[in-house]
Amino acid sequence: AEKQKAFIEKKNAEEKAAAEATAKKLESKTVTIKTRVGDNGKLFGSITSMDIADAIQKQVGNKIDKKKIVLSKPIKEIGEHTVEVKLYPEVSATVKVVISEE
Repeated sequence: AEKQKAFIEKKNAEEKAAAEATAKKLESKTVTIKTRVGDNGKLFGSITSMDIADAIQKQVGNKIDKKKIVLSKPIKEIGEHTVEVKLYPEVSATVKVVISEE
């Protein structure tokens, strides 16, 4: 039982370290999403956590689960937005997401 407990603690420490490394990498990046825009800078539809996760994977190279991206509401306007990504229970990162016209 003690070996199993030590193994689980080691695994958790490795996962947390990997999450911290990913957080550092994401903090320094700006993700750009191009989409169709209507009048007054309003989007046709909205940018969701899935769109942001796809953009992070393509532009940064890290696969992020869409459930880890925290959006209080979908993004519906062009411009720069700050998005929180919860990578591990005590580890999160903020990513700049720039929405621009196609």
